[in-house]
Amino acid sequence: MSRFWNPLVADLHPYIPGEQPHFTDILKLNTNELPYGPSPTALSVMQEGCNDSLRLYPDPTARDLRQTIASVYDTVPERVFVGNGSDEVLAHAFRALIAPEAPMLFADVSYGFYPVYCGLFGQPYQEIPLNERFEIDIEDYAIPCGGIAIANPNANTGHALSLGAISRLATLQPDRTIIIDEAYVDFGAESAVSLTREHDNLLVVQTLSKSRALAGLRVGYAIGHPDLIEGLIRVKDSFNSYPLSRLAQAGASAAIADTAWLTSTTGRVMASRDRFVQVMSGLGFDILPSCANFVLVHHPAHKAGDLLAGLRERHIIVRQLSAPRIRDWLRITIGTDDEMSRLIEALASMGLTPR
Repeated sequence: MSRFWNPLVADLHPYIPGEQPHFTDILKLNTNELPYGPSPTALSVMQEGCNDSLRLYPDPTARDLRQTIASVYDTVPERVFVGNGSDEVLAHAFRALIAPEAPMLFADVSYGFYPVYCGLFGQPYQEIPLNERFEIDIEDYAIPCGGIAIANPNANTGHALSLGAISRLATLQPDRTIIIDEAYVDFGAESAVSLTREHDNLLVVQTLSKSRALAGLRVGYAIGHPDLIEGLIRVKDSFNSYPLSRLAQAGASAAIADTAWLTSTTGRVMASRDRFVQVMSGLGFDILPSCANFVLVHHPAHKAGDLLAGLRERHIIVRQLSAPRIRDWLRITIGTDDEMSRLIEALASMGLTPR
């Protein structure tokens, strides 16, 4: 521990992001990035934005971007907040909207940043175990708490809750903020944005990093009651009034408006996922049902660490996560059909063949 550190820093356990390799001929299936490029319209808009206007500060309210989001989701800009990736939006929500006197609740297998934020903000928390099918049981969250975060589809498992279950959760905890983290919602789940009209405690968070192939742009947003949005704005403006550049705002707005591109590319990913799952099942893998652009897999005859190492030797990177219940599982991002075939061929070279 450095003698210059705030004591809080010594006790932090920072989030460990997926590896970003710097060598060539690598098939990168470890961070759930889209295998197809961003909307061509968004790229064009950002290229046009590389001009003298970059000498000016961006709009701190991101008015045009919030208006685009509101139009696409049939809401109003006053119910929209934007930030530097959904990670920043979530961090502001944890700081602004969670009661500090009671533990925050989230699943024991979920997005790894949730306990990190709690540690950073001194927020007590309680991890709620998934059931034996690795699913979230809403009734388990009907206990005293400071707020709740649910990744839907769930990060690392891909399981998705119904809108009825989310509405039930909001009803169970009417005086606490319910954060629904929808990073993967476009790959087969149903967004809870419509429920924010009837539940003033529901905050839905989305990102452009997954389904819109803009992980490098760093844009996320939240939709909810204006009271929730005002809380986020107060924290944002006490930290960084300009989290989104002029290029990020313009590119994000174009990408969100390009719904045809979104439908096309997510459809391709879901079709590739279904084909990949079928082949992997034939190789003897247990695979959790997924509404995300990844699958969580386990082979009863092969340790996850051995498979991870064998694939890496063949220049294929997938991810082994640290949560105890899934430590012997691998999370595999869905790439193109050719990329998934390369992974299957690599497994065959390691001795995994159809049963």
